[in-house]
Amino acid sequence: MVKQVALIHAGMLLLALCLQLGAAAAGTLTGDSAQDGGGSGGDIISHSLTLVQRLEALLLQGNGSDVSLRVETPSTDEVKMIQAHSLVLSLQSPVFEEMLLSRNSSILVLKESSDCAAVFDKFIRYLYCGEISVRLDQATPLHKLATKYQVLGLQQGITQYMTQNLAQESPSGHVAGWYEYALQAGDVTLRDSCLQYLAWNLSSVLQSGEWVTISSQLLMSLLQRSDLVLQSEMELFAALEAWIIQNEPDGLTAENALRAVRYAMMPPRELFRLQTQSSVLARYQESVRDLLYMSYQFHSSSPMHMAKYFDVNCSLFMPRNYLSPVWGSPWIISNPTRDDRSTSFQTQLGPSGHDASKRVTWNALFSPRWLPLSMRPMYTETGAMQPTRVEGGRPRIIITPATSSADFAGVNFQKTVLVMAQQQGKVVVKHVYNFHQSTEENGDFLAEADLYRRTSEYLIDSSLFLHIVVKPLYQTLITTKN
Repeated sequence: MVKQVALIHAGMLLLALCLQLGAAAAGTLTGDSAQDGGGSGGDIISHSLTLVQRLEALLLQGNGSDVSLRVETPSTDEVKMIQAHSLVLSLQSPVFEEMLLSRNSSILVLKESSDCAAVFDKFIRYLYCGEISVRLDQATPLHKLATKYQVLGLQQGITQYMTQNLAQESPSGHVAGWYEYALQAGDVTLRDSCLQYLAWNLSSVLQSGEWVTISSQLLMSLLQRSDLVLQSEMELFAALEAWIIQNEPDGLTAENALRAVRYAMMPPRELFRLQTQSSVLARYQESVRDLLYMSYQFHSSSPMHMAKYFDVNCSLFMPRNYLSPVWGSPWIISNPTRDDRSTSFQTQLGPSGHDASKRVTWNALFSPRWLPLSMRPMYTETGAMQPTRVEGGRPRIIITPATSSADFAGVNFQKTVLVMAQQQGKVVVKHVYNFHQSTEENGDFLAEADLYRRTSEYLIDSSLFLHIVVKPLYQTLITTKN
């Protein structure tokens, strides 16, 4: 009986909507040809804007309302009443549809948290109008409501809004909070976007107030990554020390976090300073004593000799994406579509103290329209070069050492190119590409970048901002038994 009454109310509301729309002023006749349901061509008459306006008026005025939404917040006296229409709610949300069919009163009681109750009016208005304005602090509760009531369009729209506003400035930071929410809500897209942003822009995150508020789970997820972009491992240790002092975690959590630090990437003098000045390291030194000992061995002996006895491919001896001049160089390419460019820079041969005084000179070549072999110019019998399809070219970077050296034995150099972009007025790392010699190994280097448009998000003041990082990776040799 309740279901039948609900359907009658829905039918009456639909009839009322049709009558109101019929009374609307005639719309503009467009010149576009379209196919109607009968298959014949015709011009389009659109009243979509009028429809939205009248639906919004129905919500605001409560005309024809057949259900009252009573929004209650647990543990408070806060109550919000909204006059609504079961047809609209049912069409937009399968959860509302089921609740309305099983109700035994004209009042539908909804229990919502305080943050969701604060934006519930916005949520309902979206169901009527199909649009919504969002602030950073409203994104999470709106996503909660969209998820709870299975409004998939809004849920996907809020996820997209959040992924596009990770770089937005906020008083206390928001990316870590969004990550924690995405983890709890099972939104894999948002979770991965937040984690990637935090990893690729960690140096700026470490300097924000948001860092000390992150959870231990997120902390460990970051510490275990090799693609962290930051100045140095010392910068990471200092931030970890501040986090431990602020949060006072249990001993196991602190020990696991400290063991994720790559001490071998710190110069011996910095290791000595930490052991004598760091209160956190003094407290937990026993738990990392073996890592410190191996790090000192790593710095004091030849990497080739070290590789005979230890696995130097483990994370302790693997550099992250350090922005320090020792490991790479920024490269700003103005008018990147104009022609090929080249640059040279030097890096330390390797992180080992044994290689601290050795330098490698690198030559980098950027080509905005490099052509694969299959698309390169063909030569006729007379030697005349056939024209090439320039539009088929794509950006490419090649990085090679200026000279070869016996010191390179046992070392594999991984090159990393960080591509910067400007988002909400802030320069952030947008892409990270890893390769051995050429970005051709990736296949997708700047594949989606529009370098010809001055307003492209990949260009800052008409220039392409890159940062090249060279990561020396030592190779493990055959283990020698003692």
